[in-house]
Amino acid sequence: MNDVKNLHEILAPVVEQTGLYLEEVELKPAGKRTLMRVTVDLGDGPGGVDSDLLGDVTRAVSAALDKSPAAPKGQYVLEVTTPGATRKLTTPRHYRRAEGRIVIVTTDSGQLRGRVESVGDDTLTISTDGQSEEIAFSDIVSARMDVEL
Repeated sequence: MNDVKNLHEILAPVVEQTGLYLEEVELKPAGKRTLMRVTVDLGDGPGGVDSDLLGDVTRAVSAALDKSPAAPKGQYVLEVTTPGATRKLTTPRHYRRAEGRIVIVTTDSGQLRGRVESVGDDTLTISTDGQSEEIAFSDIVSARMDVEL
């Protein structure tokens, strides 16, 4: 089992105990150290992770790593973060998290920018210029959230 997969399995229940979802664990060389980036998010639906909750999950992850033999060897920097305002959307859960927000969706037919109205099992409905358009997930080449100013 590789290190990232092992860390993900160890940290997922720790993150879930704080009420969040473990999105990703990354390990990257950073000079003589290793950067361990742990990306967390709300489990489902719209909303955001506030700084108090991010602090709570950071402390929980750090404590779990202190006790785990799976923690990176040598010196490492722990970074606990959220996906960010322009996150890529790749799973139905990501689209549900984007409900009510502006997204940019690319299909083979072109690119659309609109507000996510609803998310079904296999489709996404967005509103562009007052018109609703349903897009099958299977037709989406790429998608990301867009910053609304």
